[in-house]
Amino acid sequence: MTNGLTSTQEQLWWGAIIAGFVVVLAVAALLTILVLLVRTIDQRVTQIKATLVQAEANTSDASLIQTVGEGVDGVLAEGLEHHLFLGRVLDKVRS
Repeated sequence: MTNGLTSTQEQLWWGAIIAGFVVVLAVAALLTILVLLVRTIDQRVTQIKATLVQAEANTSDASLIQTVGEGVDGVLAEGLEHHLFLGRVLDKVRS
C-alpha cells in the first residue's frame, strides 16, 4: 500500500493516467490533421479563385460571339454566291 491506496486502486489510477495520456495524444494528432486539412483546403480555394478569375478573363469577350457568328455567316453566304456564279460561268464556257 502506497499513500493509503490499495494495489487495485493504484493500478486503476495508473490505468486512468495512461488512458488520459493516450486520449491527449489522440486529440493532439486529430487537431494536427485538422490543421493540415484546413491549410490544404485554404490553398485549394485560393487556386480555384485564381482559376475563376482566369475563366472570367477568358470569357469577357463572349458577347462578341454573336457578332462574329453573323460575320462568318455573311462570308459563307458571299462565298456561296461566288461559287454559284463561277459554276454558271464554267457551264457556259463548257457548252
